[in-house]
Amino acid sequence: MNKTELVEKIAASAGLSKVDAKKALDATVAAIKEALIAGDKVALVGFGTFAVNERPAREGINPATKAKIKIAAKKVAKFKAGAELADALN
Repeated sequence: MNKTELVEKIAASAGLSKVDAKKALDATVAAIKEALIAGDKVALVGFGTFAVNERPAREGINPATKAKIKIAAKKVAKFKAGAELADALN
């Protein structure tokens, strides 16, 4: 499912226009993004939790030249499914 299909599904199930559903989806995604940038967790009970995970710097190997390279530390977004979502999938 892509964004357009998701907007259509939201509009149909919530009784909104596609324009309003797109605005709601964009606002939700923006709010989650802002919270993660600020270092907060976003927990949606029954769905899951969005959080930021920090990966430390490490040493890797360039497969083409076999030379050792340094990979910088970085932050990544992480999602952990909630119990209700996990049960629904199984």
